[in-house]
Amino acid sequence: MTTPQTPSASQPAPQPASLPVVRLLPKANVRAIRHGFPWVYANELVTDRRTRGLAPGTLALLEDAERRPMGLVAVNAASKIIARMIDQDPNAEVNQAWFETHIARALALRSQLYDQPYYRLVHAEADGLPGVIIDRFGDTCVIQPNAAWADRLLDELVAALQSVTGVTNVLKNASGRTRKLEGLDDASATLVGDMPEDPLPVPMNGAIYMADLTGGQKTGLFYDQRPNHAFAANLARNGARVLDVFSHVGGFSLAALAGGASSALAVDGSAAALELAEAGAAAMNMQDRFATRQGDAFEVLTALRNEGESFDVVICDPPAFAPSRQAVDAGLRAYERVARLSAQLVAENGILGLCSCSHAADLSHFRTTSVRGIGRAGRRAILLHTGFAGPDHPQLPQLAESGYLKSLFFRL
Repeated sequence: MTTPQTPSASQPAPQPASLPVVRLLPKANVRAIRHGFPWVYANELVTDRRTRGLAPGTLALLEDAERRPMGLVAVNAASKIIARMIDQDPNAEVNQAWFETHIARALALRSQLYDQPYYRLVHAEADGLPGVIIDRFGDTCVIQPNAAWADRLLDELVAALQSVTGVTNVLKNASGRTRKLEGLDDASATLVGDMPEDPLPVPMNGAIYMADLTGGQKTGLFYDQRPNHAFAANLARNGARVLDVFSHVGGFSLAALAGGASSALAVDGSAAALELAEAGAAAMNMQDRFATRQGDAFEVLTALRNEGESFDVVICDPPAFAPSRQAVDAGLRAYERVARLSAQLVAENGILGLCSCSHAADLSHFRTTSVRGIGRAGRRAILLHTGFAGPDHPQLPQLAESGYLKSLFFRL
């Protein structure tokens, strides 16, 4: 890892002549950037014709308003995040060796955390690769290059990934809102090796999940909920009846079955996801205790209530209802509705788990909204546990957005 430098105004660091220079406005928060905040917003940078003319993803030297070098950034004039800090050493060379250093450091952490190669290998800014997501599934990695600079340097990134990990297959997943915001295409591809013909079995928390790396959501599986799956499974160990709403491929329900639940019902709007959940249950030889129900989650929750159903453990893990600040109010109303409907299905002294992956809705607002929904269901609650993403999704302390996942477990 290169050592951050803070040259004085009288002795500027030497700068490669081949790189363009971009400069902060006097109003920019220079101290935050020097202390590790990885983004420069469009209203903080001098955006003259030369800067606006840089191709998206161009590497440039960043200077403060007094022309003191601050580091190497990737510029995308079409994005609100106009520059992303790549290296605080202005003289860093971003090549295959540079990528290898970052990936090797990320791999060392995951090898310390997990005994099998199933995890998020690179978590964007927190692992020093802004906008880059890499999930590992044994000998296969799925890359989401969600920033223009990573798209431009994808060959070097892939070569480094293979060199460090030895994986034989590398896929590119180009779906998602972030790439659109960066002005990037949505063309997924097989970059190295072969695309898996069938879903891959992924062992986690004693369960087996079937990950569709090409047709599923995101990279095929949500590793971030791993510790929360484990917590819920422990609560279900004494033969609990479990309801898993917005289940995707059976995240909470399969973990609960592995932990000792007597039955689990998975609810999701996607028939394909539920088929994968059923395949996972079959791979665990627990299909006789597992059931699915396809449909709109709100409608299914209401129908289950009308049918007089109740469960010992109910978990709701919806998609991001508040993906941006503009959507926060509507998103919080949706989270409150989930809490109200699901609380009505929890047996006396049962457990309700509510999750949010909306970074724009912070923990305080999400907790307040959840408690309000529970109250409007006529239930009283105590908060047992607050969970976050697993350690293969590390947070960058300076970047609140990296702490997006919240899971609240209540006893009603």
